[in-house]
Amino acid sequence: RPPAPPQDWPGVLAADGFAPQCMQVPFAAGSIYQSPPRPMSEDCLYLNVWTAAADSSERRPVMVWIHGGSLTRGSTASAFYDGAPLAARGVVLVSVQYRLGPFGYLAHPALSAESPDGVSGNYGLLDQIAALRWVRDNITAFGGDPDNVTVFGESAGSWSVNALLASPLARGLFHRAVGESGGVFGTLPLLADDNEHASGHRMGLAFQRAAGVTADSGAAALERLRALSPERLLAALDMPEGRRFWTTAVVDGVVLPDQIRAVFERGEQAPVPVLVGSNADEMTTLTPPSLVPRDVQAYRAWAARRFAGDTARLHALYPVRTDADVRRAFMAVRTHLSFTLAMRTWARLTAQAGGQAWLYEFTRVPPTPLAAFLGAFHGAEIPYVFGTIDRGPITPADADRRLSEAMMSYWVNFATRGDPNGPGLPEWPAWRVGDEAYLELGDAIRA
Repeated sequence: RPPAPPQDWPGVLAADGFAPQCMQVPFAAGSIYQSPPRPMSEDCLYLNVWTAAADSSERRPVMVWIHGGSLTRGSTASAFYDGAPLAARGVVLVSVQYRLGPFGYLAHPALSAESPDGVSGNYGLLDQIAALRWVRDNITAFGGDPDNVTVFGESAGSWSVNALLASPLARGLFHRAVGESGGVFGTLPLLADDNEHASGHRMGLAFQRAAGVTADSGAAALERLRALSPERLLAALDMPEGRRFWTTAVVDGVVLPDQIRAVFERGEQAPVPVLVGSNADEMTTLTPPSLVPRDVQAYRAWAARRFAGDTARLHALYPVRTDADVRRAFMAVRTHLSFTLAMRTWARLTAQAGGQAWLYEFTRVPPTPLAAFLGAFHGAEIPYVFGTIDRGPITPADADRRLSEAMMSYWVNFATRGDPNGPGLPEWPAWRVGDEAYLELGDAIRA
């Protein structure tokens, strides 16, 4: 169901620890994104506030963080998301949790039938919108300015920011947007469509069968699904025939009126400035080793399948001469397809609609034990943005501290004035059609 306002509580609320994370399957053992086990609960719709304001009369810029994790994992409790360093720079930092996997994104005909709007799915997106409404209504008590709110996120959090820009339900709840490594400019499934692979309803019915509810349909099936334990629902993510539940937003005509790309191409997204970008080596942590071609011959066979008719241009841009070149080229192609292209598209469509956009590429290789293998990997920029590079596996050098200081300043400047530039920082030119200027955030910072 859509999120509902919280009930009031008497007395003082003890908010001295993080809430349980939303229901999820943990990352596989050995994943760089694995974190210590945390309590999980369906009662997970909480947010956190950091402020250094002296009292509620201040009007500090507000930054609302949406975590990543493929819409299936993550929480606000990561040490990398500690909001204190950014709050010390004059913003009020809010981080939000939202339902994940089927709890947040299950579309189903019976769910649509019980909805006043006749739609289902997108519950995680509605959770984020509810959090933004809470910020609008309550953030002044923490010294924040409800008329100066920046929403920012990474990976699936950036997908979410992208979707919030396209959703009429989020209009007016934020005034600037930051997307780090994630844009949704491909094709989302429609809520009710005859194509099995592009229909939220069909995916929901397949999930119902995977959960063992096969005899009923309609409201009876929904009642049986709701009676299952959350653990049983998580187990149903792996559906028959090797398929897996596709956790994604759906075009439902209400939360998302159309494909996000179509909204942007018509210039109908929220008219706010954006700061967007991606990392140089996004796919090194997201590509199973079994997918990497083993030699030049296998790489060329993959390229012929993936880029039929255009392989000559591909090999000119990503030359592979020996087997030692294969992994680097393969990762570069996949990074540019999945991330670089999406963020450039976001900047381009913003500028074409008359908006302001600033684009970056993060190229700094964090000094970790796996630095040579991982490069500037997916999510590597997060501790630099939050000022938390001293957490986890990074052993920061002076260059890392300087880069983090600059990135925090760029992000706070953008949240404050809608322009990342400020005194003492290398100039960051805005993205313009025909110019395509961007800022490299690496060992050096340069346009």
